[in-house]
Amino acid sequence: MMNFKNDVEAVDALRKANETLHNEVNKVIVGQHQVLREIIITIFSNGHCLLIGVPGLAKTLMVTTIADVLGLNFNRIQFTPDLMPSDIIGTEILDENRQFKFIKGPIFANFILADEINRTPPKTQSAMLEAMQERSVTASGRHFDLERPFFVMATQNPIEQEGTYPLPEAQLDRFMFNILLDYPSLDEEFSIVKQTTSDYKPNVQKIMSAEDIVFFQDLIRRIPINDNVMRYAVNLATATRPNTPAAKPIVNEFINWGAGPRASQYLIIGAKTNAVLNGKYSPDIEDIKAVAKPIIRHRVVKNYKAEAEGISVDNIVDELLKA
Repeated sequence: MMNFKNDVEAVDALRKANETLHNEVNKVIVGQHQVLREIIITIFSNGHCLLIGVPGLAKTLMVTTIADVLGLNFNRIQFTPDLMPSDIIGTEILDENRQFKFIKGPIFANFILADEINRTPPKTQSAMLEAMQERSVTASGRHFDLERPFFVMATQNPIEQEGTYPLPEAQLDRFMFNILLDYPSLDEEFSIVKQTTSDYKPNVQKIMSAEDIVFFQDLIRRIPINDNVMRYAVNLATATRPNTPAAKPIVNEFINWGAGPRASQYLIIGAKTNAVLNGKYSPDIEDIKAVAKPIIRHRVVKNYKAEAEGISVDNIVDELLKA
């Protein structure tokens, strides 16, 4: 466990640790710097993230590498149509003494990769809800707290939608970030192919422990924030709600439902984390803007006109940030 004289020293240490973390992960993962930055912000904000990208973009490799560098227990759950809630939470069995014994499921880990979460029915999806929100699960009438830190990264394939169960808005809202994973650039793909078709075996170093991450998550909460920055975040979230006094014309034209209060909360926490990771002792409006898109893009429901005209939520957020 790291020891610091004060929070200023701890902020400096987290900024340095963030640089080291990026360097270690980059030994294995080529490119995807923005995706990595947003995943790290989610972890230290004590949130969860939804990663959307086509297969073969090294999502699992990125997650396992981050878990290794941060010294976290890692479990991968492959979501399928026949997956049951007990396959995630655990189940009771009769032991040799004829006593019921609870066998913990894969949810009992620090870092969970929920792979293709939209492939499983709502009953099983909802088993993740309590774990993500309450950091606890209930099985056979018994309550189990999950060990801190607890972080869920769920993935979705954006192209193959046949036989899937879209996540309901209530569950989408549990994710702090919605991160879009794009194809690598030509040079990055060249480096990936060169690296993965040779005998190159990178050795990543563990840079902190689970206890250190919990300490830094608590540190983020203590970071002071100016009222005018907080007001900016709240105004941005309320501006996404159509037919309200704060709504802009573009919102009234293209949005059915806007972001709820959880968006405002995550904008503040995300801005605090973004500031600290960049060595600042308090967030400013630029930090709010830096986390706005991944926080808002899955909390806003577009209307048919937006779909027909090819306008994305990110386009609308861009216009709100300019205003």
